Amino acid sequence: WARSEFNTWGGATTSQGQACPYESFQVATDIVYTGHGDGSLVPFENLSYTPSTTFVTSYWNWGYGLIASANEILEYSEGNVNWDKPTDKAYYQAIARFFRAYAYRYLVYLYGDVPYVDKIEKDFRIDFTRTPKAEVLGKMIEDLQFAIANLPEDPDKVEVGQLTKWAAQHMLSEVYLMAGKYAEAEAAAKAVIDCGYFHLMTSRFGAEKDKAGDPFSDMFKEYNQNRTSGNMESIWVMQLEYNTTGGGGANEDWTKRAWVPKYYNEDGFVLADSLGGRGLAQIVPFKWWIDSNDFFASSDIRNSEYNIKRNWYYNDASSDKYGKKAEITEETWTKFTIYPAVTKFFYGKAEDLSYGGNNKDRMKFRLAETYLLLAEARLMQNNAQGAADAINVIRKRANAPEITAKDATIDFLLDERIRELVGEELRRFTLVRTGKLVERVKKYNPHSNTMDEQCCCAGCIS
Repeated sequence: WARSEFNTWGGATTSQGQACPYESFQVATDIVYTGHGDGSLVPFENLSYTPSTTFVTSYWNWGYGLIASANEILEYSEGNVNWDKPTDKAYYQAIARFFRAYAYRYLVYLYGDVPYVDKIEKDFRIDFTRTPKAEVLGKMIEDLQFAIANLPEDPDKVEVGQLTKWAAQHMLSEVYLMAGKYAEAEAAAKAVIDCGYFHLMTSRFGAEKDKAGDPFSDMFKEYNQNRTSGNMESIWVMQLEYNTTGGGGANEDWTKRAWVPKYYNEDGFVLADSLGGRGLAQIVPFKWWIDSNDFFASSDIRNSEYNIKRNWYYNDASSDKYGKKAEITEETWTKFTIYPAVTKFFYGKAEDLSYGGNNKDRMKFRLAETYLLLAEARLMQNNAQGAADAINVIRKRANAPEITAKDATIDFLLDERIRELVGEELRRFTLVRTGKLVERVKKYNPHSNTMDEQCCCAGCIS
C-alpha cells in the first residue's frame, strides 16, 4: 500500500487516479510549473482545487488506507500468534508504527489537523473529528521512537528495501522539526550521521562506474540505489523492478514522464532510452534556478552534464541534422521540447521506447538529506555556524565552495535543497515546514503567485 503513494492509474483503491500525483507536490512551489498542462495538475498550479479535486481526495484515502493496514497489524499482533522468535512481535509492530507515522506525515503536511485513528474501526462512521496537529505529531513521535527501539540496526543484515532503525531516526528528525522541537531534531539527525553505517558517495560505483559520469549521477542510475550496488548513502530504498511480478508496472511511478522533455517532437529527434525515454514534460523547471549562471558554482558536480542535461544532439540517423547540436531557444522552452533537464529520473527501455513507467528503485531517505535536516535544526536554534558546517559536508562532496555562517540562512538552505534534492524531496512539504511556501511562491512562481497566507498558513490544502 505504501508504495502506491505515486501510483497513477492502476492499483484499485490505492491508485491516485490521475497522471501526476507526485507532481502535485512540486507545482505551486518555487521549482517547477506545469508543462503541457496536464489536467490533474492545473487545479494545483492555479490554486483552484477543492475537497473533491482528485489528489486532494486520493491522498486522504491513501493515507488512511495505510493507517488502517498498520492498525490491523498492530491489533492482530496482540492476539494468540505463534511467533518464530521472541523479538518478532515487536519487530512487526515497529514496521507498522513506522508506516503509520509515515502516512500521518503526509496527512499533517497536506491537511493540518486530521482525525487521529489508532485502532480498527469495525463500524461505519462519519463522525470523526479533527485532532490538533500538535497531538498528531506527538503520536507520530511515539511511533517512531518505538520503531527505533525495535527495528534492526545493521543495514547489511537485512534484505534490500527493509527498514532499519535509521530510517525511523531520519524521519523522526523531520517530525521533530515539524513539531518545533529543534534540539531533538538535531540529536536525531546526528544519531544517523554518527552511526557509522552510511556515508556520502564520493567515488564512482555501481552499474555504470566505468562510463562517463560522477559519484552524484551514479546514485540515480538503474540498479544503483541499494547498498548491494555499493551505495552507502541510501538509508531507505523503496523497491521497484522492471518487468517483474511485484516490481511495479507502467503506472507505478511516472516521474520520468514528468521531468523529461518532449524532445522527440522536435524534427531530428527520435525516442531513445539514453535521452530519458518518453517524457511528457508535465512539469518544467523554472529558469531562475536551472538556467541561472550563479545558482550553481561552476565546479559543482550537481550541475554537470551528467546531472542536468543542457546539451542535446539530434539522434535521428535518417535526418540531415543527425549528430548536430540542437539549440535551446525560447521556442523550444515554450513547446516543452528542449530545455535543461534534471536527469535523475531519466529512464527508458530499448525494447519498449514508449514505456511510461519509472521502475528504478526509489531512494526515499539518503544521508545528504539528513545533513540538511541537521542544518535546518541548527538554523532554528540560531546556530548559523553549525548549520554552515552541516551544509559544507554535502557541498564538499559536490565540489562546491564552502559557505560561512553569514551565508547560512533558511533561504540558502532551501536553495541548497534544490541543488541536492530537486525532484526527490516533496518540495511543498519542505516549504510548509519552514514557513516559506507563500513567500517563495510569490517571489519565484508567476503561475501561482496569488497564493496567500489565509489558504496556506496552516500548512494544509483543506
